Amino acid sequence: MDGTRQRRRGNTRQRIQDVALELFAGQGYEKTSLREIAEHLDVTKAALYYHFKTKEEILAGIFEDLAKPIEELIEWGGGQPKTLETKLEIVRRYSQALAGASRLFRFMQENQATVRELRIGETFKHRMLALRDILLDPDASLADQVRYSSALFTLHAGMFALHDLDVDPEEKRLAALEVATDLVTQAHRGTHP
Repeated sequence: MDGTRQRRRGNTRQRIQDVALELFAGQGYEKTSLREIAEHLDVTKAALYYHFKTKEEILAGIFEDLAKPIEELIEWGGGQPKTLETKLEIVRRYSQALAGASRLFRFMQENQATVRELRIGETFKHRMLALRDILLDPDASLADQVRYSSALFTLHAGMFALHDLDVDPEEKRLAALEVATDLVTQAHRGTHP
């Protein structure tokens, strides 16, 4: 297959994922059918089936594509020393990854029951635990362990809990990053005075 044809196929796959995520977020995963996705794309169901057989396959593909930076971060972070600088870099990169996948994470937040039922919920949980484990110091007090975990959830809160504030999304992300950085710094200093 030549490069142009491969790119077109990749673009179609991306278009399907973009439209599906928009519909899933707008009317809910359960209320969105493959037929509706095909109609919004102005393609036949057969063309849609060529790329994805089920809604779950579409959602899993979206999740894998948008979560790739998080996987790369886990891999990178696992090979780094547990210094404050490394931990702050993990939090900074995670903040950027969340911003890059904001539509997916917004969908996950608004469709928690569906996410729990599908395999992406379990995969996301494992990724979050892997990130947390990279941040944690084995000798950290319970309070400092809570601070490390809270740093990750603070980044999520910056995206979801503050969505109704009339503030630039990047400004919210940076404010949440500042708080997460403070939590990680305080936890690290509690273990490494």
